Amino acid sequence: MANNATAPRLVGVDELVERIKSGPTGPKIAAFFDFDGTLIQGYSASALLEHRARNFELGPDEFVRTVRAALGGPLDEDGFSELLQHGIRAWTGRTEDDLAELGEQLFTQEIAGALFQGTWRLVRAHQNMGHTVVIASSATRMQIAPMARELGIEHVLCTELQAADGVLTGDIAGRPPWGPGKLAAVVEFARGQRISLKRCHGYANGDEDVPFLDGVGVPHAVNPSPALRRHAEERGWPIVSLPTKRGRFHPLAVVRTAALIGGFAASVGVGTVVGVLTNDSRGGVDVTTSMFGRLAGQLGNIEFDIVGEHHAARRPAVFFINHQSTLVDALVTSRVVQRGFTVVAKAELKQIPVLGPLLDLADVAFLDRTDTAKAVSALQPAIDKLRAGVSIAMSPEGTRSLSPRIGSFKKGGFHLARDAGVPIVPIVIRNAGEIMWRNAKVVQEGTIQVVVHEPLQTTDWTKADLDEWVPRMRQLYVDTLDDWPGTAAGERWSQSLHRPKAIG
Repeated sequence: MANNATAPRLVGVDELVERIKSGPTGPKIAAFFDFDGTLIQGYSASALLEHRARNFELGPDEFVRTVRAALGGPLDEDGFSELLQHGIRAWTGRTEDDLAELGEQLFTQEIAGALFQGTWRLVRAHQNMGHTVVIASSATRMQIAPMARELGIEHVLCTELQAADGVLTGDIAGRPPWGPGKLAAVVEFARGQRISLKRCHGYANGDEDVPFLDGVGVPHAVNPSPALRRHAEERGWPIVSLPTKRGRFHPLAVVRTAALIGGFAASVGVGTVVGVLTNDSRGGVDVTTSMFGRLAGQLGNIEFDIVGEHHAARRPAVFFINHQSTLVDALVTSRVVQRGFTVVAKAELKQIPVLGPLLDLADVAFLDRTDTAKAVSALQPAIDKLRAGVSIAMSPEGTRSLSPRIGSFKKGGFHLARDAGVPIVPIVIRNAGEIMWRNAKVVQEGTIQVVVHEPLQTTDWTKADLDEWVPRMRQLYVDTLDDWPGTAAGERWSQSLHRPKAIG
């Protein structure tokens, strides 16, 4: 169904997003995404095999079969089904709930960190156009379902496992979506939804995906394998090249990470000496953060692309940063805010030997969150810091996210700014997970992209004002990431900040 063309062309994600935005809208346009190698880097089965090997669940026969399959070239549909059948027999007798729990564990520990930022943006572009987004993969539901939920994808076409009364039988239910089987699953889904495949998008990377991509009207070869690339070149399909991350044991990644940690330690050392010699601990902290902000890029081969940096000049303030990576958050804050700020931490951390005194020396604001009945008074240490002229950097989401998706915003930071009478400065980081995902052990080189929006004033806020601005602020982050660098979102935000406040 795909149109032939005379020459292939490498297409960037930005261009594809613009094409999607300028195309038709509505659920009768579908976008089918392959999973392994397309939505995520590598193969989710690798995380599963590693888990089974660590728990001595991987038998020598299955191991040999897997290695032979990996080295023996592309599998046809029968070969894949046979290999898969041998693998799932080890799960005979386990419950579907056990497998789902394992899937959540693997997602949190490994698979979420493999998400391609580029294909996430393509998913968001299709969702924003109201398209029907589908993951079509030969992987099992256990491997895919957590990511589908995280990305807000309702439809999953995958290899289903047969079960009786919630217990796995060791057999496959139906035809696995591999090779022609994936095309068959896509055709059946489209027929059920009354969708014309001629108007649908397909994204995939493997040799076995040629029939599937041939079957949709708008095919895309994503980081394609050699055979798929040749086919894409013959047909003139768009070829999308996404940057890949270095492995956790790659020498350059290890050296870069060690250098970055060493730079942080050196910054702390210099700041401590300055603080002691000048009898000014706050000044020592400022030396540490500003020095680390300057050193980090050089040591880690990391650049910063910052839009609206002048908005960070307002002090004191509460700086909001979307939270996916602790180290990247620290890098961005040290580079953008530089000095005159601190963070908040749980009060119990102050009691830990060595760590507690170090955090105290760093001027951290300790909050006692054990008594929920006194939640407001628990903010007092941070309020005191702000009133003394020290800004606070924090995540409105409260916890690190597993993907670039913006989580729910908690109200604590808004209460803090209102009670201290200081503005909130929104800082949006686009690609923290690409530089260092939350569970990663090494830092990747690259450019950290940041937008700083106009501060939100909180003077004379009522409870109604607070309730209004929490969802507005979250939407600013969502809109900025969806249409980077969020110029239109920033303009709407600025207009809403300067509109006259209703009376009564």
